[in-house]
Amino acid sequence: MSPSRNLVIPVVTAAALVAFFLLSSPVPQDPAYHQFADGRTLLGVSNFCNVMSNLPLMVIGLWGTLIVFRHHNIVCLPGLELAYIIFFAGILLTAFGSAYYHLNPGNDPLVWDRLPMTIGFAGLFSVILGEFVSPRIGRTILIPLLLIGIASVEYWAYTETNGQGDLRPYVVVQFLPMMLVPAILLTYKPAIGSAKTFWYMLLFYVLAKLFEFIDSELYAAGGVISGHSLKHVFAAMASATLLYALMQRRHVMRAANDD
Repeated sequence: MSPSRNLVIPVVTAAALVAFFLLSSPVPQDPAYHQFADGRTLLGVSNFCNVMSNLPLMVIGLWGTLIVFRHHNIVCLPGLELAYIIFFAGILLTAFGSAYYHLNPGNDPLVWDRLPMTIGFAGLFSVILGEFVSPRIGRTILIPLLLIGIASVEYWAYTETNGQGDLRPYVVVQFLPMMLVPAILLTYKPAIGSAKTFWYMLLFYVLAKLFEFIDSELYAAGGVISGHSLKHVFAAMASATLLYALMQRRHVMRAANDD
């Protein structure tokens, strides 16, 4: 693939970042964000459903991390092992960070929810770039993405402490990669596996954000489960899609070796 084509994604990303900061004002955290529809206390656990719905994320994160550690030479492109580990480790840490936040929602605990999410996003975007564009680009961009993600959360926390909260960097870190993923999937062919895996991941991610948006409406409809709890479940399903793909790769490679 030509070097000029490989430059398209970083150039588009940089342009979008510049435009976002030039055209927008600082965005503080809305205090209403911490007010979730389902605040029931069960078994002595505050906000029980929003806390416990992180269990699928914990399982997938731990399972995926172990699969990559044990079978990285079978399920990963050479050089992308660390990106996969960081993705699944980020999912695992997000489960704990989100549970901690939902026990007592507020800006301070929210930091520990958002930090691991940026870790997971960095790993995932590096995997996609590595498998679709270039393994070298995927490896190269991983650490910068991690540092930018962590810095975005720390910057937001610092600005909130000083009374002038600014979520813009964090918004870019979370949403810009997901906006670029469809363009990557449509433009490039995967070096391994199928693009369907990442399309399904994207679908589950969009559904998770949708359920988050209708948190109160869904809970009011039946009083059983809220949109935010389902957000956690569908985020886990997105991660499980990639885990399933890795396990399929392992089975294919084992079958080929047996032959």
